[in-house]
Amino acid sequence: MSDDVRTLDASTLAHLRSWIDRTETTHDDITAAPLRALTATLDRDDPDPAAGSVLPPLWHWLCFLPHARQSALGADGHPKRGGFLPPVPLPRRMWAGGRLRWQAENPLRVGDAVRRISRIVSVDHKAGRSGDLLFVLVQHEVHNAQGLALTEEHDIVYRAAARADDAAPKPVAAETGAVWQREVVPDAVLLFRYSALTFNGHRIHYDRSYVTEVEGYPGLIVHGPLIATLLVDLVRRQLPEACIQSFEFRAVRPTFDLHPFRLHGQPSADGKTVRLWAQDHEGWLTMQGSATLA
Repeated sequence: MSDDVRTLDASTLAHLRSWIDRTETTHDDITAAPLRALTATLDRDDPDPAAGSVLPPLWHWLCFLPHARQSALGADGHPKRGGFLPPVPLPRRMWAGGRLRWQAENPLRVGDAVRRISRIVSVDHKAGRSGDLLFVLVQHEVHNAQGLALTEEHDIVYRAAARADDAAPKPVAAETGAVWQREVVPDAVLLFRYSALTFNGHRIHYDRSYVTEVEGYPGLIVHGPLIATLLVDLVRRQLPEACIQSFEFRAVRPTFDLHPFRLHGQPSADGKTVRLWAQDHEGWLTMQGSATLA
């Protein structure tokens, strides 16, 4: 794959769209050890997980991890393109957002044998100011022995490599005055631990020379799923007994390890929803989301 690819011709787009409706089924077991590790990584003081413990929302991202052989990795540390996901030739790949809904009557628990059915829903092309963008929407359904437990839509965006003359996207100022706020220091150790927990080899999260010299970013990029997990964790810290029924989030701007960032939460007047967002040290919005409480 060449880092010089900036546009996708009609034949390439047609080939990539042939992945629509492709499916994949994977299996896993929910075990306690990764949960203990994520508890420590998020600096929580939770009871030790035991058989039957309910899996906190978004912690299923510790399951169904891709285990590509070392020889099957690309230059960016991700598995080489192709297989279940389409072989998009644009070099930069990011998790752009998602939407999740849990079945309250059938939560995932420690000890569950789980099955995930994944499907490519759409492959959409957009011409951007600094090159083409390709958006891939993947739907996941997670089942345990009792049936469907979770439905998730996962947005992936592919884009051209950065150039010095690329126009920077106009930032959006984050809202101020939220009822809930928390500061997070995204140091390299936090990013390493989350990468290790999710078996994420993407070099943008731990290889400073790669992310600055090859992908053109100023620092290590904080994982989008980690920020989303921290936003949901803010709800759990403020409302420990609440049951999150659904959650949606969208990445707006990269967050780097160079400065602390802030999490914000604003519950609705009726207490049924919580608006959530993250901002960087300059006050720019980096992620926004919303949680619905059962």
